[in-house]
Amino acid sequence: MGTDGTGLHNPEVETRDPADQRARDAARYPEQIAYLFERSGFYRDKLGAAGFGDAASVGGLDAIAALPFTEKDELRRSQADHPPLGSHAAADWDEILRIYSTSGTSGDPCFIAITTHDLGVWTEISARSYAACGIRHGRRVVHNYGAGPFVAGAVTDTLTRAGVTHIPVGTGNTERFVNALRKMSADALLATPSFALYLVDWLEARDIDPATLGIARMALAGEPGGGDPVIRGRIERAFACRTNEAMGIGDVSVSLWGECDEQAGMHFSGRDFVHAELIDPETGSALPFEDGAQGELVYTALRREGMPLLRFRSRDHVTVNARPCSCGRTSVRVRCIGRTDDMLIVRGVNLFPTALRAIVNRFAPHVGEVIQIRPTARGVKQEPPLPVHVELAPGIDPPAGLAERIEAAIRSDLIVAAKVTLVAHNSLPRSEYKSKLVDYSDAG
Repeated sequence: MGTDGTGLHNPEVETRDPADQRARDAARYPEQIAYLFERSGFYRDKLGAAGFGDAASVGGLDAIAALPFTEKDELRRSQADHPPLGSHAAADWDEILRIYSTSGTSGDPCFIAITTHDLGVWTEISARSYAACGIRHGRRVVHNYGAGPFVAGAVTDTLTRAGVTHIPVGTGNTERFVNALRKMSADALLATPSFALYLVDWLEARDIDPATLGIARMALAGEPGGGDPVIRGRIERAFACRTNEAMGIGDVSVSLWGECDEQAGMHFSGRDFVHAELIDPETGSALPFEDGAQGELVYTALRREGMPLLRFRSRDHVTVNARPCSCGRTSVRVRCIGRTDDMLIVRGVNLFPTALRAIVNRFAPHVGEVIQIRPTARGVKQEPPLPVHVELAPGIDPPAGLAERIEAAIRSDLIVAAKVTLVAHNSLPRSEYKSKLVDYSDAG
């Protein structure tokens, strides 16, 4: 499929009536369950232990909430006990096209095997996501996603499928990245929000106006923050461009959600291939995708061969936008609040660092976009007040009481006591990949 004049990669799918989509998914789901029983020892055992002896006993898609979740640690144990790919691998070696690895930031790395069919699914889903973000045929895109061990390397396959002229630069050399933007007259780039902010500072430190690079579109992905109005505003003003947010998860798809020009959340792009659920992260109970709902995303593969997943807990916590969209896409939209892996517990209160950053960002233009939480103890559980370093905006002499007002807003909105320290602009670490919002270097 190619993009049409409205920017839809696959109009027939992306504008489909949700009830029709549900019926299609319900028809495909039993076939995938039968595949799991036939090809996956992991799921035969897991479902059997839960009282489901065969595919028929599992029931239809409407009964999916009765099935057990799949946790990331289970996949790690599966690969440790049945090396190298684990008992959840459902394809033979001669069917496997490529094997990626996770970064291992939240535990031992996991290997992700895909077949030729799976790569086609990934690139179709991701092409829809990027098209929503304005990354489509006719664009000249520079990116620094490496073609190394991580799933992000499959971005090049996606851009090829979408007919995008793409210039992969690799990581670790910002000067080469900027030279590629200039010499190739690129008009779009893919980046993490952290790298985009880093790039603004890097250019301005060298007296280069970011707007002179000619970037019209930027797709921000890889970490929460691309939809934060302050972060987005800084990037858009600097580059005089439009930014849109995308989100994927390596175990499921390179990119799975993409934001259109309404900039009101990311559209689900996995129709026909992935079923998404919303659950209460504490109880595990199902939640409807109603406007304003908050919960954790859970994914089930509907068409996956290599390593199909059933009710996989993403640990991504989102807010739902279920309102109709002017772009014509009929899928639900979400904005990511944060990840469980990053969460702190401050005297019984769950705190996402990205939520705290969003509170601080309200105090622009006095503050910049970079903060860092400096816990005094290692681990998830913290005692108040939580130390937070907040960068001031460039050239700003902070007004009296600014730190105290930020502390009061954090306490009012997040029910967490914090101790805010204002620091000079550019004094906190920058990243060419993902920002480090929590730094344990001061912890005992």
